[in-house]
Amino acid sequence: MADIDKRDRLAETPFDFRTNKAGNVFISWEGKQVKILQGKAAQKFLAKIEGLDDLAAQLIMAKETGNFKRGNERR
Repeated sequence: MADIDKRDRLAETPFDFRTNKAGNVFISWEGKQVKILQGKAAQKFLAKIEGLDDLAAQLIMAKETGNFKRGNERR
């Protein structure tokens, strides 16, 4: 993990997710919603993240959101 998160930002747990009744997954970064997963993508995400520790879950959420923080985030 040291190779991936060199600045140790994921230890602060900036990512979070929640689900709704329909099975959609809402991923947020520092309280701001940045990605919505629906259908098979949401099921795949939940299967990947199940049973992982916080740091590994943070890494998966970071990878899932991709490169969102390059000018297209809402203010």
